[in-house]
Amino acid sequence: MALGLSAANANAILNALCRATAFTGPAALWVKLHVGDPGTGSGNPAGHTTRIQATFGTAASGGAISNTAALSWTNVSTAEDYTHFSVWDASSAGNFQFSGTISANAMQVGDTFQVASGALNVTLPVAA
Repeated sequence: MALGLSAANANAILNALCRATAFTGPAALWVKLHVGDPGTGSGNPAGHTTRIQATFGTAASGGAISNTAALSWTNVSTAEDYTHFSVWDASSAGNFQFSGTISANAMQVGDTFQVASGALNVTLPVAA
């Protein structure tokens, strides 16, 4: 398994850059938690399955963009360690967009897990 962009998004971005084809991102993005590498989005899902809508309100700079509002999963339903996330274009079902890691967080049933504004950073390598 590997982290990063979905194959569909990687291909769309490359086609936009190299073939001048249009690329339109999803209208909204939803974050799901995982207890291991999600692979193409569905591997190692957290027991708490709620997806939280993420806002990226500030333009990317230096090949990076961050969430501009906190993400909060309240009253988690399963005791587990969250280590990864996946991002989707819908609150349920939908299409996998990309994935990444988070610092391991041991949660207990009833806890609240929060990602502060500016703490979910999405980066692409940039030539220097």
